[in-house]
Amino acid sequence: MRRREFIAALGGAAAWPLVARAQHSNRMRRLGVLMSFANDDPEGQARVAAFRSGLEALGWVEGQNLRIDYRWTTGPSALLPTNASELVEQMPDAIMVSSTAHTAALLRATHTIPIVFTQVIDPLRQGLVASLAHPGGNITGFTNFESTMPEKWLQLIEELAPQRTRVLLIYNPETTPRDQFVRSVEMVAPASGLKLTAVGVGDASEIERAFNDFAPQSDAGLIVFPAVVTGVNRQLIVDLAARNQMPTVYPFRYFVTIGGMVSYGVNPMEEVRQAASYIDRIFKGEKPADLPVQQPTKFELVVNLKTTKTLGLTVPPTLLARADEVIE
Repeated sequence: MRRREFIAALGGAAAWPLVARAQHSNRMRRLGVLMSFANDDPEGQARVAAFRSGLEALGWVEGQNLRIDYRWTTGPSALLPTNASELVEQMPDAIMVSSTAHTAALLRATHTIPIVFTQVIDPLRQGLVASLAHPGGNITGFTNFESTMPEKWLQLIEELAPQRTRVLLIYNPETTPRDQFVRSVEMVAPASGLKLTAVGVGDASEIERAFNDFAPQSDAGLIVFPAVVTGVNRQLIVDLAARNQMPTVYPFRYFVTIGGMVSYGVNPMEEVRQAASYIDRIFKGEKPADLPVQQPTKFELVVNLKTTKTLGLTVPPTLLARADEVIE
């Protein structure tokens, strides 16, 4: 063999492991997504689109180097464990999940596949992680609740409807235990002079019953806690609040865009984009146990002026000045 040919052959042999490693690092990754919406829900589709956009910005493109398996379930129904198990059986490299109930279902199905959650109120108290700084196990993610939020919700009722003295609080007791989270609202209520009535709801019929029992009181307002059941039934809640002339504070913008009065909370689209960054880090070798659970630091205030006018309310200029978005 000539010297030049020998060197070329040697160089090619030396380069082969590098090429192989590069091909391995760029292999098709498999990702599971478990959503707490029906597959035809516009909000669920918008979150998936935002999540995919976040992944694409990091170089992960569905159909090129990424395959995504989706499952859609609207609550802690009989279908939820099945969907969680089906995703786990696909042996994905990681799973992104939305909501407390869906996260718990996945943890029952796997303790090895990395999980990144979003829209979980308090994963530590719910027993999903060992600590926020060091989650441990195969799970980490992003919470959607901060301890000062209840005070802000009550403040909004006071500012927009100062004549109201009673407030109905609807929540899901399965994912928002009263002694942990509802209590945080009740603790700040006396200072505001508002009397709270907390009602746990698990489906549409229980939501309607809560309104029927409470709404006839003309001095009543409403605060809607974040939960799958309230998100899935958002149009029902908005319609019932309008029908009963109840000033209402919601946890997310998507309630206000369909006619709700005002919302204060995190931006779910931003949460799923952040989740994409954790998925990227996991794909590159980091472990969920070493990625701290992120708590919200940015909140958005959205006001629907048309709804406030329908309720005969005037939005204070100071509140309008604080609003991130005003819907005419």
